Amino acid sequence: MKILIKNGTLITPEGQQKGDLLIESGKIAAMGGSLDAGNAEVHDASGLLVSPGLIDLHCHLREPGYEYKEDIASGTRAAARGGFTSVCCMANTSPVNDTVSVTELINAKARKNGVVRVFPIAAATKGMKGEELTEMGDLKEAGIVAVSDDGKSIPDAGRMRLVMSYARHFGLPVVDHPEDPNLVGGGVMNEGYWSTVLGLRGATRVAEESVIARNCMLAELEGAHLHVAHVSTAGGADIVRQFKARGVRVTAETAPHYLYATDAWVEGYDTNTRVNPPLRTDEDVKALVGALKDGTIDCIATDHAPHHKDDKNMEYALAATGISGLETALGVCWTALVVPGCLTPGQLLAKMTAAPASIFSLPGVSGKLEPGQPADITLIDPESEWTVDAAEFASKGKNTPFHGKKLTGRAVATYAAGVRVL
Repeated sequence: MKILIKNGTLITPEGQQKGDLLIESGKIAAMGGSLDAGNAEVHDASGLLVSPGLIDLHCHLREPGYEYKEDIASGTRAAARGGFTSVCCMANTSPVNDTVSVTELINAKARKNGVVRVFPIAAATKGMKGEELTEMGDLKEAGIVAVSDDGKSIPDAGRMRLVMSYARHFGLPVVDHPEDPNLVGGGVMNEGYWSTVLGLRGATRVAEESVIARNCMLAELEGAHLHVAHVSTAGGADIVRQFKARGVRVTAETAPHYLYATDAWVEGYDTNTRVNPPLRTDEDVKALVGALKDGTIDCIATDHAPHHKDDKNMEYALAATGISGLETALGVCWTALVVPGCLTPGQLLAKMTAAPASIFSLPGVSGKLEPGQPADITLIDPESEWTVDAAEFASKGKNTPFHGKKLTGRAVATYAAGVRVL
C-alpha cells in the first residue's frame, strides 16, 4: 500500500522544507514539493512536522521476568504513542540478558508482539555481577547493539578495562551507569539544600562524576567506545567535554527529566520523583541544556523505567527508582528546550533521531528522512498543548512526576516501516 503524507514540514538532513512524502513498500519512495497521490492513501499533515521516527537508546521493557511492570507489547505501544519507532532495551530482566538464548527470546517476542523496532542491549558481565564477562561475540551475532550492566556500574576498574577491551574487539559500545555506591551511601535524592530541608539522605554528585572520569580514562587507554548513560550533573557534562576534546571515543546521553525537573520537585515526597541518578538543581539543568547545544551530550534517551504501583506506593527511601518516560519524552523536551528557544525543532529532533542511530550504528536505521530509507516516521504537532494523564498511558507503568503537568508538543501519528502504529 502507498501512503502519501501531504503538506507537512519535512525534517531532513538539509533542514526543514515544506512538502510531501510518499511511502511505498515500507520505505520512503519520494520526497519533495507537491507529489502526485496516484492510488496512494493520503494523510494531510498541514501544520505538522514530518520527522524521522524517534529513537531511544535506553529503555526497560522488563520482559522476560517482570511482565507485571511492562512487557514488549505494552512497552512498544508506549513507544509508538510517544513517537518512537526504535528502542534499545536494557539487560536487567529475569533472567538477565547475558546469553544468546535470552537475546533470541527478546527478538522473537519483539517480532511477534512489538509494534516498533526493538534492539537488545546485553549485560557486560554475567548476571550483571561485575565479574565474569559475557560472550559478547556470540551476543552480537544474535543481534545486540551494545553491552551494559545497566543500573550497576562495574566497580572493579581492572574488570571494567577488560570489558572495554573485549567490547572494542567486537565493535560494541559500552554503556555504563556511572555511580560509586560507596559514595552514594544510601542517599535517595540529590545532596544539597532540598535533601536537608526534607530530611532525606542525600547522594553526592561526586558519586556520578568520579565514575564518569574513571571510565573516560579507561576508554582512552583501551581505545574503546564508552557511552555514558543519563548524565545528570554539570560536572559530569564537563568531564565528558574535556575527554572529547582529547579525542577519546566517548558519547553521552541525558534523559528528559534531567532537562526539566529538579530536586525541588521532591517536596511533598512524591515517590515518582525518585530516580537514579537523582534529580539535580536548576544550575545542573542549565548546564545540561548547554551541553546539548554544544554537542557534549550527543543525544536524549528516556531511561523509561516502568514500575507497578506497589513498587512506588511506599515511603520515599524504600520506593523503586525510575520514571515511565516513553510517552512524555517528546513533550517534556519540547517544553523544556524548544518553547523557550534553547534548541530549534531540528536540533532537538536530531538529538532524538539521527544522533542515537549513529551512536549505536543501529542496523537498518539511519534516523533520517531520505528516499530509500525505511519509512520510520513521526508526525509532530509542535503547537499541541496537552496535560499528562498517567491513567491514559499505554505503558503498564503509570509512575511519572509529570502527571497533571501541561506540556507543549506531541506525536500525533507514528509509522514503523510504513505501518501506522499510532
